[in-house]
Amino acid sequence: MVLAYIIVFIFGCVIGSFLNCVLYRTEHKKGFVKEGSFCPKCKHNLAWYDLVPIVSFAILGGKCRYCKKRIAVQYLIAEIATGTLFVLIFNFQFSIFNEFPIFQFSKLLCLLVIACLLEMIFVYDLKHFIIPDKFVFSAIGIIFFYQVFGNYGILVNFVLAAVVASGFFFLIWLVSGGKWMGFGDVKLAFLMGLFLGWPNILVALFLAFILGSVIGLILIALKKKGMKSEVPFGPFLITGTFLALFWGERIINWYLLKLKI
Repeated sequence: MVLAYIIVFIFGCVIGSFLNCVLYRTEHKKGFVKEGSFCPKCKHNLAWYDLVPIVSFAILGGKCRYCKKRIAVQYLIAEIATGTLFVLIFNFQFSIFNEFPIFQFSKLLCLLVIACLLEMIFVYDLKHFIIPDKFVFSAIGIIFFYQVFGNYGILVNFVLAAVVASGFFFLIWLVSGGKWMGFGDVKLAFLMGLFLGWPNILVALFLAFILGSVIGLILIALKKKGMKSEVPFGPFLITGTFLALFWGERIINWYLLKLKI
């Protein structure tokens, strides 16, 4: 089983490297077919041995082989994060023993694709304060297929969670005139509800607001942000989504147990 986790991690790192490429080309409106991988600084085409996840970064000392300029650490972080996320999803999906293997693999594939889209939304919103519609709507389509295929018996639960979550954010957006919350967060909340269902969506939103508040206070204390500074909320929502996906049920059970005490 350990070997399986290692293989999944390596595969995730490779996909993470690809996601870096997708994000860069999305940001700079470049195509994927005609151009190969290149250094963002000197534009020199990269050989295959420059693109080995984690290993190439370590061997090159975090610098381009050709221009010797620093490679953004984002690339390394994304590779490791994607590998780790793939391992968590693999462990999560195959902890379900009462499903046929074909269903497990199909749902695993959907979960991995959804995770990739959420990760790209995380990075893009963090860097540009924008949640691209093509990422969100692609994820919503795949999540809907995933729920119809895997949870058709309780599909209403997920649709209801999506409507309630997005409705809550829509009211914040409407009342504030878009100052407190962007409309991209409204669409992301719909995606989260459809993905997590009820009551896990509550866990995700609660954790997102807690994380956002803590990080915001830390940034203010370090004088990196002011009281009126904008902070992208998408990364916190996505972090809350993954935490609720993997540990939401345990958190809810722990909370209910505390209430009884």
